[in-house]
Amino acid sequence: MDDGRVVAAQLGRRLRADADVAVRCPLGLPVVTRVAPVLDDGTPFPTRYWLCCPLAARRVGRVESGGGVQALQRHAAATPGFAARLAAAHRRYAAERDAAVPPGAALAPDGGVGGSAPGAGIKCLHAHYADHAAGNENPVGEAVAPFVEPLDCTVPCVAEVEGEAVRNPAWREPK
Repeated sequence: MDDGRVVAAQLGRRLRADADVAVRCPLGLPVVTRVAPVLDDGTPFPTRYWLCCPLAARRVGRVESGGGVQALQRHAAATPGFAARLAAAHRRYAAERDAAVPPGAALAPDGGVGGSAPGAGIKCLHAHYADHAAGNENPVGEAVAPFVEPLDCTVPCVAEVEGEAVRNPAWREPK
C-alpha cells in the first residue's frame, strides 16, 4: 500500500502536504511522518514530525488527559537540566524545520516542537513523542515513551479493502 494512503487512513483525513515516513512499526506501517514546513496551500506548518500511528496517538492522548503536559511543565520548571535539554530540543527542531522551508515561500512556520513559542515549554505531547520516536533528542518525548511503547500490534491498523486503504475494523489495542 502507498504510504500516503496509509497515513490518510490512520488519520482519518487526506494529507495536506507530502510527508515521508520517518518511523515504521514492527508491522511495517507508518508511526511518524516528516511533514513539509509549508502545506500545499501555502499555509505554514510548525509540526515537523507528525504522529500517525493510532496506537501511539491513543496512548499519548491518555498521558495528556491524565495531566502529563502540566506534570512535565512542572518538572521542567523544577529541573534545570531537563529544562536546558527541552530548550535545546526546541532550537534543534526549529532549525531543522526552517532549513526545509522552500525558497520563496510567502510564509514560514515558527516556534519549536509543535509550534511552541520560544520559552513556552510544552504544547503537545504527541509532537514531542513523534520527535523522540524519529530518533531526535527530546526529553519530553523520552519521558512519554514508556507509556506508549512497545508498539506491539498483532493486527495492522490499516488494511486494503477493494483497492482502498482503510482503518482495519479488526484492529484492537494490544493489552
